[in-house]
Amino acid sequence: MLNIFVVFVGIKLKIMSKDPAVLFYTSDFITGTLTMTDSQRGKYIILLCLQHQQGYLTQEDMMNICKTYDEKIFSKFTKDNLGYWYNERMKFESDKRKKYSESRSKNRNISKTYDKHMENENENIIKLDKGVKFQKPSLIEIKQYCNDRKNNVDSNKWFDFYESKGWMIGKNKMKDWKAAIRTWEKTNEPEIKKPQSITVSNGQNFK
Repeated sequence: MLNIFVVFVGIKLKIMSKDPAVLFYTSDFITGTLTMTDSQRGKYIILLCLQHQQGYLTQEDMMNICKTYDEKIFSKFTKDNLGYWYNERMKFESDKRKKYSESRSKNRNISKTYDKHMENENENIIKLDKGVKFQKPSLIEIKQYCNDRKNNVDSNKWFDFYESKGWMIGKNKMKDWKAAIRTWEKTNEPEIKKPQSITVSNGQNFK
């Protein structure tokens, strides 16, 4: 009986030691799942939660939740060399949260409250006028947004361009990076070449 109790306590402590939370950006989730059905969104969110708890997803996990191969859901995950699946954004946010928690455990004298941490966890925050704050996107966020829009924008090139500009658009500080990407799509799309006329020997033009 005592052995069973010890095992139970050990399992309970292990579960409690797992970080129960991760930053979840509702706007990004809605944007990234616009073309999904309600059923697909439900399966997708369950897989994200399971990845947060396990750190990875097996093929069996994917199929148990999806029941069958679903392109829209599977396209949100990457398969590594060992055959494990993971969502890049969830991995990024989980790793960032883990590093933050580790830094807090090393320094117990930090005066910031937990709520304050949840509000300002991102390090890339740029202050704008009148107290408005601009949150610089990560490269993963940019890639995911461009992939969802299928706009063929080079995410690395876009990030490096605005990083070198100090996230300024002209003389003004950037306020909405997604709007900036949509503008980039229009102003940097390749020119459509007009068909050249071909003149044959009889002088007739063909296009």
